[in-house]
Amino acid sequence: MNFQKIPPLENSTCILDIAFKKARKKGMQKNLKGNWLQIIRQKEALKLDIVRDQIVPRLHKITGQFPDVTIMSSFYQKLMKLTLDVDLMRRALATVDWGMKQVKKLQKTYVSQIFKEKEREEIKGITKKFYGRVSSVVKQLDPAFEDLERFRKIMLTYPDIKDLYTVCLYGFPNVGKTTLLNNLTGTKAKIAAYAFTTKSINAGYIGRGEEKIQVLDVPGTLARKDTMNKIELQAELVIDEVADMTIYVFDLSEYCGISVEEQVQLYDKIKKKKDVLVYLSKKDLLSDEIVSSFKEKHYSVEELQDLLQKIQKEREDENIKKD
Repeated sequence: MNFQKIPPLENSTCILDIAFKKARKKGMQKNLKGNWLQIIRQKEALKLDIVRDQIVPRLHKITGQFPDVTIMSSFYQKLMKLTLDVDLMRRALATVDWGMKQVKKLQKTYVSQIFKEKEREEIKGITKKFYGRVSSVVKQLDPAFEDLERFRKIMLTYPDIKDLYTVCLYGFPNVGKTTLLNNLTGTKAKIAAYAFTTKSINAGYIGRGEEKIQVLDVPGTLARKDTMNKIELQAELVIDEVADMTIYVFDLSEYCGISVEEQVQLYDKIKKKKDVLVYLSKKDLLSDEIVSSFKEKHYSVEELQDLLQKIQKEREDENIKKD
């Protein structure tokens, strides 16, 4: 799911300024027919129509473009609960929906009053009252707009995870997961030379078509369950909810700042959850003796590519048989 399409929210001042400016402009048109009373009624009613037609679609767009949590995948539901206040988001959207209904109701009520009134100044007074009531309603939505804008910015950081066979690259910060992602898939994810480099979930793909394989480079974990930040918890969530296979990346050079012993402890923990393949990064920094002394079976980039391409081919063959 792509959360990048949710546009920034306007505040009440912006919404009202646009609506009233367009209403003023429309109210100046001179091609209306009838006597003076009919014309003044038409002009003032038109202003109210324009205000409604400017405000209501904007509010409807907000409620329509935020995702419906109830129909999202388990992963995204849990990710939202992890990173934002879902109940507050629902209340904010309900408040915007209330505002939209109020504006439509006020427009209908005050237009009716305009066509019943026979005095010029009274008709203009009705328009003024409508403007005041609408302004009051829309300004009440500002706290909801602020909450939703904050939630929108959080959702901008969410990965666009597709419903594909998924391989997760896992390990401590700065062990070389992003480099492996680039080598496996040809992705050009950015790499920096400091710990905890990956701040979000990078994705690359092997193969083409419906059965391509999704490879996710998740943020590095520091393996402190009680004190994990939200970025680390996202990595845990991907492992638990999305990954079909996990590749654990070891840095035996300890250039990442984490001892091999600590890396083994995290590896022992994760392999209890999922089938795990091992990859040794930064082998150019390692002696043959260090590599040969490492007891866990490990794979090269080429071997991993061959294995993943084989999985993709098997899935394609299965689909052909089904068809």
